[in-house]
Amino acid sequence: MSSSGNGRGGRQNGAGRSRGQGSGQGGGQPSRGGTGGRPQAGRGAARGPARGARNEPPRGARPEAARREPREAKPDVDVHTADGVRLQKVLAQAGLGSRRACEQLIEQGRVEVDGQIVLELGVRIDPNVQSVHVDGLRIQLDDSKITIIFNKPLGVVSSMDDPEGRPCLADFFKNRSERLFHVGRLDQDSEGLLILTNDGELANRLTHPKYGIAKTYLVEVEGRVTPRVGDALIHGVDLDDGLARLDRYRVVDSTPQASLVEVILHEGRNRIVRRMFDAVGHKVTRLVRVQMGPIRLNDLPPGRHRVLGKTELGTLMSAVGL
Repeated sequence: MSSSGNGRGGRQNGAGRSRGQGSGQGGGQPSRGGTGGRPQAGRGAARGPARGARNEPPRGARPEAARREPREAKPDVDVHTADGVRLQKVLAQAGLGSRRACEQLIEQGRVEVDGQIVLELGVRIDPNVQSVHVDGLRIQLDDSKITIIFNKPLGVVSSMDDPEGRPCLADFFKNRSERLFHVGRLDQDSEGLLILTNDGELANRLTHPKYGIAKTYLVEVEGRVTPRVGDALIHGVDLDDGLARLDRYRVVDSTPQASLVEVILHEGRNRIVRRMFDAVGHKVTRLVRVQMGPIRLNDLPPGRHRVLGKTELGTLMSAVGL
């Protein structure tokens, strides 16, 4: 059975359908201190621009965050698997709504299987080996896979076990049965966003330099960060293990005694942010990671974690080509 328009039961399956344009991410204007006091990188400073990170779309509705750039057209292929599961049932089991709501998603041309738009309700697929996108976002069909964000507190070691007996990630996830891998590291003196998952492919891609996942930090340093210092960080500073540079920086708050700076970079080397600021004469007194790729920490309290929702997970998987 074929899912393309080849005369078998009128199946339609084309890849020429375009999608809406993705929306950009705006940045706010920096606020200035000038009170002579010390800028604070507390919970309020670490929050993203919007509260409530779940942002789950109404069932059957097209979320704003899911309006993607058009996917590259592919030649028609037969995505139907005779002994598979009906596509609408797979979508319903993945939590996209009732069976009827999922049929409407298919009829509206919003569902792709292995890169092919499917319009035929009779198509069956193998969810274990085939990929499904809805509105351009990858849908996780394996309910045994889980991805979590965690707000690592100060003093916690980014490890599931610590021979020295220091507080570590296992202390916060001992009640979970999954074998979780943390994506990237934060040193003991740093705080903020960690991603943990039992999806090995997702973890590998998030850490691989090929996919260039950007990381955003709020960094409190001693002294006033001048434009000249910022330019040096953008153009690159020499470290013991080679040149390191920021992608972007923004002074959020500044006094003669201290500055609060937002920095974005793709680097993943050990203590890279601290070493870069040390190289330009500014000691880091606090460092909080607030974003990795499209995933924001927002107002998740220190020491707490939550499972990513479907839309968030879809944007994260899409960011690494899944």
